Amino acid sequence: MRFIALILAAIAVHASATECGPDQLNTARTITLKREGALYGAQQHTALPLAKGEVVLTFDDGPSTDNTPLVLKALADQCAKATFFLIGEHIVQQPDLARRLIREGHSAGIHSNTHPHLASMTAEQQLDDLKLSRAAYKTAFGVETPAYRFPYLEETPTLLEALKRDNITVASIDMGINDWIPEDTTAILAQRLTESLDKAGRGIILMHDANGPTAQALPTLLKVLKDKGYKVVHLEWEAAR
Repeated sequence: MRFIALILAAIAVHASATECGPDQLNTARTITLKREGALYGAQQHTALPLAKGEVVLTFDDGPSTDNTPLVLKALADQCAKATFFLIGEHIVQQPDLARRLIREGHSAGIHSNTHPHLASMTAEQQLDDLKLSRAAYKTAFGVETPAYRFPYLEETPTLLEALKRDNITVASIDMGINDWIPEDTTAILAQRLTESLDKAGRGIILMHDANGPTAQALPTLLKVLKDKGYKVVHLEWEAAR
């Protein structure tokens, strides 16, 4: 029986390996970052150490019951790994879907608790929002969040100081596709991605897994990356101590 189990395991590994081939976009390599108060994303901070033609796929505002599963399927079909920046309230509402991201090999950080305009809030309110989002993350995943992306990329001194103190990486972006307009079509989003890639040439791409048009367009967007010769780099962080 043990021999048969080993054979079945080998077949499963082989099947898994053959699912990812030259026809897929794939994940070219992984960067493992330290758990520290670093700041990345050339639009606001230091660029990640990426070569020309390398991109990091990131998604904000999930998990979304309707749309995140479509995003996960598109990524799985292309063997591409991404980083998801999750809303605390959405984690509380969809903990199983949040954990599915990690089970499927992706990484996750937080994107505030309610997606507010933080600069309009008092320092105490900002810190409370951060505390709630971190608690939601820890409840779902059992560890502290390694990374934070500001809502609307609107950074505040209060939270920058708090994140640095607690060794949480600030993840900004290098390019986006402005994918929050309900009327956007797949063709429009693909064109925006093409223009952003042609301008930046590398970097962290911002998309939204909570956005229906993005979820529907993702197979095409991933094809754009492959057709243009881009390589996907996955971001991970050191294990929490």
